[in-house]
Amino acid sequence: MASSLRAHAAAAMLAGACALAAAGAPGPRQVSFPTEDGGLVHADVYGDGKRGVVLAHGARFDKASWEKQARALEGEGFRVLALDFRGYGESTGPGQADPMTAPLRFDVLAAVRWLRADGATSVSAVGASMGGWAVAEAALAAPGEIERIVFLASWPERHSPVGRLKGRKLFITARDDRDGTGALRLPDIRAAFEKAPEPKRLVLLDGSAHAQFLFETGQGERLLREIEKFLSEP
Repeated sequence: MASSLRAHAAAAMLAGACALAAAGAPGPRQVSFPTEDGGLVHADVYGDGKRGVVLAHGARFDKASWEKQARALEGEGFRVLALDFRGYGESTGPGQADPMTAPLRFDVLAAVRWLRADGATSVSAVGASMGGWAVAEAALAAPGEIERIVFLASWPERHSPVGRLKGRKLFITARDDRDGTGALRLPDIRAAFEKAPEPKRLVLLDGSAHAQFLFETGQGERLLREIEKFLSEP
């Protein structure tokens, strides 16, 4: 399972690199930094604004999959870091053979702290599917370090103390998004939203595409606008 996910991610990375080359745009700054549990995270950085944003990908994606959204956020004045979780690309760390059960929170926390050391005065995070779980665990492990969180078709794991999540929270998903068993994800997302403390917002989009796949649909532009608005509003 993990190997097939990484193969899909590698294909996505190649496609993104080809699109970037065709557009003639300058590439992002490529960086790497250690995690507190002995891992090493590789990431792409766009822009140099004071407001930092970590983009945490889903299981079938990688850091290159955020290129379009990262450039849009860069254009809005953000300093954007799209990471490869351990087990993807060149990133490594304990549990990398099965990223879905690995302690990915350490990758997110390392990215948040790297952005601050690089000059960001505040850091928010966008977590898609698996990435949302990781962002939630990171936020719970280090309260206050992540200012705003976007849960894209995601929610904190069932046994996480959702009521302790600090900062602003945006839950956004497609109404008819279903998991591998055919069950709707919305009931779990709505339940997590209800438990989360204010300030928070729930946005439902038309369709059934899951997480980052939503960017490839007719809802993609609205999704990006909702994220930009949430990260930018005072």
